[in-house]
Amino acid sequence: MRNAFIKTLVECARVNDSIFFISGDVGYSVVEPFAEQFPDRFLNIGIAEQNMTGVAVGLAKEGYNVFTYSIGNFPTLRCLEQIRYDVCYHNASVKIVSVGGGFAYGPLGASHHCTEDIGILRTIPNMVVSAPGDPLETSAIVRWMCNIPGPGYLRLNKGGDRVIGEMGTILVPGAPREVRAGRDLAVIASGAILEYSEGAIDTLLPGAALYSMPVISPIDALRVVQLARQFERIITIEEHQLNCGMGSAIVEVVSDAYAEGILNRVPCIKRIAIPNRFTSVAGTQAYLRQMNGLILQP
Repeated sequence: MRNAFIKTLVECARVNDSIFFISGDVGYSVVEPFAEQFPDRFLNIGIAEQNMTGVAVGLAKEGYNVFTYSIGNFPTLRCLEQIRYDVCYHNASVKIVSVGGGFAYGPLGASHHCTEDIGILRTIPNMVVSAPGDPLETSAIVRWMCNIPGPGYLRLNKGGDRVIGEMGTILVPGAPREVRAGRDLAVIASGAILEYSEGAIDTLLPGAALYSMPVISPIDALRVVQLARQFERIITIEEHQLNCGMGSAIVEVVSDAYAEGILNRVPCIKRIAIPNRFTSVAGTQAYLRQMNGLILQP
């Protein structure tokens, strides 16, 4: 995902001179293509994420569409005050890129477990929240964010994730992307756990449909309601706390639609996510996923 991000950002910057990129002293072997081709639109701000966000807002007020880049919780939770008051309140064109969502940096412990970011950021007005599941979705979201004003959040996995299914040429923000068709049961995955979900369906839930949810907020309520009408059971799975994640967003839409009479029945929705507790164990991403029950079951 990181390579897809920087490759697409460079392509967009060649035709859009408003794109500016700021790194928080991370991303070596990743950010160089941008820094070398656009030295006047690149800054390494140092390990100072709150300052990075403030500088990004200043550049945005001067007409730039700014992408900030750092690891996990550091460009998000560490500078939440700046994101809320400086970026979102002023509707500034700052796109926050966090590499290492979920347990991607699991061996470094709880300080690097990025597991509450989606829930926190999707509650802030004006913020677009995305968690692509593969390089195709990453590229599509970057192109979209390069061409829209206002705040945005892009959550990336650390490693080289493979392409899952076909996407076509159009990203429908907030809408589930069909990866494979199925009947009765739909699995909706968000983020890098999409790859695991595709493999697990083959052995555990044969015949189930699989959808990816690359943009979580704003959510396309109409398309979510269509899925609720189509399937009797829905399973959501994500590498995020159970509270306020993608699964919660799905439940909110379905519940509201039922209350408003748009739906005449509610499907059975099961949310698979990280229990609402800290993980005090260090370990690989795969190990911590299994430890926290991020497993599809029949």
